[in-house]
Amino acid sequence: MPTKIRLARHGKKKSPFYYIVISDSRAPRDGKFIEKIGTYNPITNPATIDLNFDKALDWLQKGAIPTETCRAILSYTGVIYMKHLLGGVKKGAFDEATAKAKFEEWKQSKLRKIEEKKNRLTKKASDEIKKKLEEEAKVNEKRLQAIAEKKAKELEKAKEAEAAENQTETTNEVENNTENA
Repeated sequence: MPTKIRLARHGKKKSPFYYIVISDSRAPRDGKFIEKIGTYNPITNPATIDLNFDKALDWLQKGAIPTETCRAILSYTGVIYMKHLLGGVKKGAFDEATAKAKFEEWKQSKLRKIEEKKNRLTKKASDEIKKKLEEEAKVNEKRLQAIAEKKAKELEKAKEAEAAENQTETTNEVENNTENA
């Protein structure tokens, strides 16, 4: 029975979530599987991968064939690299301690890269938020200036109207005084 390491889709429409499973190559994509070895969420940035490393390595050594996407996931998590190193140990190129040391070194560099990407993404998001807030502050300042100009014009008109009213009152008083005299 040829086995495959592949993704079984779950999740809502336009919101995929995958199980990484070991299944018979003749079984349907979301159908019967032998064992679930992890999960994959492509929606998050960077994608969230939760994989049982030992089971994946064991199945690869047994001859399970990963699909293209699963091969990329296994490569990203280091399973394929570990299989390669263990092949070198079997051939006698180096011992198991050296293989583990090489893998740990690779794993640390990979974790640094992932952290750098996360930091870069959070910095980019915070920069975008700051930029939007600055633009919003400029717009608000323009609105406040427009409102202040409008109020100043209204105040000026009110003063002119009051002055005109005072002038008409004084002229009316003068006319009344001249009529009475």
